[in-house]
Parts: sequence; structure tokens; C-alpha cells
Amino acid sequence: MANNTNKIAVVGIGNSLLTDDGAGIHTLERFAASNDDDSVCCLDGGTVGLALLDRFANLDGLIALDAMKLGKPPGAVTVLLGEDMDRHLRNQKGSVHEVGLSDLMDALRLQGELPDKRALIGIEPEDMDWGTEPTPVVAAAVPQAAALAHDLVRSWRAGVNPELRS
Repeated sequence: MANNTNKIAVVGIGNSLLTDDGAGIHTLERFAASNDDDSVCCLDGGTVGLALLDRFANLDGLIALDAMKLGKPPGAVTVLLGEDMDRHLRNQKGSVHEVGLSDLMDALRLQGELPDKRALIGIEPEDMDWGTEPTPVVAAAVPQAAALAHDLVRSWRAGVNPELRS
């Protein structure tokens, strides 16, 4: 993404070797399989780090996909937009990835490059043990999370910044 202007990045976060910890990666794969918008960059962010900073500069929008512990039932999908995402990342307790994502968002903010359109779509994990496949309840939530990411991209392209709540 040499010139990211008018681009949206959808980044999957997690470790796909730890069952539900890979929910963001599995959701990204589902999203990418039906993405036909060339201006949307699908990126496997792994366990996130500041090394991704240059990939997120000058974006129009950013959607992060991750496993997210909020105390909800396993498989619950939550969408946090803009300031709600920022508040969650500042107060994060659910995932080591959110620490890295929080640092990345802070670095973008300091550089004046934090996208106005940003979202975190999380799936409540059931198990974070060794395994390359998510648990059935999390696997069942992946299509919903991917569809929500598609809905956000469409809304943002239409000039709407939705107030989704889950």
C-alpha cells in the first residue's frame, strides 16, 4: 500500500495456532474471500506490533478483527467504533493483541494519521489452547463478524459512519 489515500485496511489479529485466539485471522480470511473492492487492503496482522505502522499511514478507514474477552457468551460478536474502540483499547484487559493494537493506534494518533473511520470487531473466545481451528461456537460467529466488516466498508464508502452496537 504505497499510497493509502482512500484506502481501508482490514486487519486480522491473532495467533491461528491457538484455537479461538485466531478468530481475527479466520474472520479476515472469510472477509477476503468475498472482498471485491481493490481499495480495501486485507492484512494478516498476526499478534500486532509497531512494525505495521507504515502500513496504516494515510488510511481512510481501519477495521481490526480479533478475539476479544468482554465477559460475554463465547461466540458473541461485538463492534466498537471510533471513540468506543479507543476507550476499549485504553482500558483493555482482554487480549495481549489489544495492547499492541493500542500502541499502534496511539502512534498513528501522535503522527496525526489516526483514521476517523475505525472499528474493532471482536468475537468472544471460548478456548485459547493449542489448535489450528476455532471452537465450533467461534467458527459459527466468523461469518457474522466478516459480514459486519463488509457492512462497515460499504457504509464508509457511502459516506456514512454508522453507530453500530452489538
